[in-house]
Amino acid sequence: MKSEELKVLLRRFKAGSLSEGRLLRLLSAFNPESLGFATVDHHRELRQGFPEVIFCQGKTPLQVAAIAERISKRDEPLLATRATRAHFTAVRRRIRRAVYDAAGRVITANMPPPRAGRGTVLVMTAGTSDIPVAREAALTASMFGNRVETVYDVGVAGIHRLLAHNEQLRRAAVIIVVAGMEGALPSVVGGLVDVPVIAVPTSIGYGTSFGGVAALLAMLNSCASGITVVNIDNGFGAGFAASLMNRTR
Repeated sequence: MKSEELKVLLRRFKAGSLSEGRLLRLLSAFNPESLGFATVDHHRELRQGFPEVIFCQGKTPLQVAAIAERISKRDEPLLATRATRAHFTAVRRRIRRAVYDAAGRVITANMPPPRAGRGTVLVMTAGTSDIPVAREAALTASMFGNRVETVYDVGVAGIHRLLAHNEQLRRAAVIIVVAGMEGALPSVVGGLVDVPVIAVPTSIGYGTSFGGVAALLAMLNSCASGITVVNIDNGFGAGFAASLMNRTR
């Protein structure tokens, strides 16, 4: 249930056009819905401003499709992360308008338009290999009603590539920086701007990157003040955090 839907119901009840019993029945319809293997939280958007998101890893295609169908039937934005092609095939059988982003491993449907009063979320990557994580971040931010711009492959190995996008850096409200290897790019960006910077370490790199641990530790120890760091390869977490920072209360 969205906050606007609740306001309409309360206004109708106050005006006398909606009985107390009918109001209770309508509100109870938005209680958590049990599917046996999952409990779909239809009140999450009312509490947090964002609907429930499906994490597909570890779920069967039929389980993901069943959850997605329940969310989509209420016209809520559908976002499913870490999805395989098999997950998407099962979802598409039930939701014909569903779209699959193979790079980001994300399924979407009912994408909302950008919300008024929000700035732009800029998603940057150090290298081309970091794009899958960046796609997850960008699509998450888009599904939560943000305007999103992307800039790829501007790592510190060629710092002039980053500086060529100075105008985009200056107009962004929140910047997500995705980097593997030594994870240096967020520190550089953090020293150039006066807006929140969210650093996303990726598991991209040679042996001593330790699957992204080297980039994670570098970002946690950044000399640029105020950088927020999420977990390794957690594009969804970065997109969610950016949405919280960027929304108008």
